[in-house]
Amino acid sequence: MQQIGKSLLVIGGLLFLAGLILYFFDRIPFFGKMPGDIVVKKKNFTFYFPLATSIILSILLSLALYLINRFR
Repeated sequence: MQQIGKSLLVIGGLLFLAGLILYFFDRIPFFGKMPGDIVVKKKNFTFYFPLATSIILSILLSLALYLINRFR
C-alpha cells in the first residue's frame, strides 16, 4: 500500500511540473519555435506539429528518469 502512495506522489509531482511548464509556455522563448517544428497555415486552417520540440522534451525526460532511477 505504501508503494502505491509513493507512486501517486511521484506522478502528482510530475503532473504539477508539467502544469507549470504549460502555464508559462508563452514565456519560454524557444519552446515550440524550433527548426523542425511543422506549421501549415491555410485560409481557415492552421496545423502545428512540434516535432523537434517533442524530440528534445523526450530526450530530457528520458535523461531525467534515467538519473532518478540510477541514484535511487
